[in-house]
Amino acid sequence: MIDYSPFWKTLERSSENWYTLTNKHHLSHSTLHRLKHNKDISTKTLNDLCRILNCSVQDILQYVPNEDDQTLHFPGEEMELELHILPESDE
Repeated sequence: MIDYSPFWKTLERSSENWYTLTNKHHLSHSTLHRLKHNKDISTKTLNDLCRILNCSVQDILQYVPNEDDQTLHFPGEEMELELHILPESDE
């Protein structure tokens, strides 16, 4: 899971705030809401935040392993597939 708690700490240490990000830098309220709730953001937004806050990516986000992360499959690794055979139609 991507966690944006470093962003809030970085924002606190900067001269920016929610108001300046939305009004001066034209970030949407929706984007800040997504950050607040650890939802996906684009790499363009990530780039913009790093530029605005004069920081690196690690100052915006961190990866936290989570049980809900999707399972990764690698080339050569066997995958279990479930096959469903549908009855033939009489057309």
